Amino acid sequence: MIICAFACAHAETKQDRQLMKHELRIGWGDQLFESLVWHNPTNIISTMPETARYTYQEDFHHDQHVWLEYQHRPNGWFSYGGMIDASDVRWTNVARDGRGQEVNRDPGHYFCNIVVMPTIRFTYLHHQYVNMYFGIGFGMGINFGTEQNAQGKHTDVGAAASISVIGLSANYKRWFWTLDAGGLYSMKNMNTIFLASSRIISVGLGVRF
Repeated sequence: MIICAFACAHAETKQDRQLMKHELRIGWGDQLFESLVWHNPTNIISTMPETARYTYQEDFHHDQHVWLEYQHRPNGWFSYGGMIDASDVRWTNVARDGRGQEVNRDPGHYFCNIVVMPTIRFTYLHHQYVNMYFGIGFGMGINFGTEQNAQGKHTDVGAAASISVIGLSANYKRWFWTLDAGGLYSMKNMNTIFLASSRIISVGLGVRF
């Protein structure tokens, strides 16, 4: 699909860039970090007495990153704007006895990360079919859910940053497709990390006006 989009691309002219100074795009990003950290247990205790009880986090469901970004383009190489990104992970707490048998199931556990930040982008290549750019952003990350932090609160707030090391866009009239390789990061401190190398790959669809 992406290859087809690039093959059918229509070059954005200098006049187009001068007339259409606004961009709005929506996209999807992977949850590689979340899937590596939050996953079903690899070892379930089965050699202890039946009366023993252990709680495991199981049946994880990873809702991938969904994001929305606006950019204003005062010229052909620089743009600025803002982005909001949302993602969540859901699971079930399962109580098992010392033999590994399930004795209780408690669904409905989750956490959600919301990232809000201003962003800037530098477009360093305008090709007949493909534009290439570099983008960064710094802002705020909000983590909330069913779990509590050390202070007994369900919500934590920290710093957030994003980077698009390599960004590609292909244009078809006022519409464009994007592919970004980079990362999304958010943390309260060194012991409370919300996101690390999340959204390594992002794809988006946008419109200029």
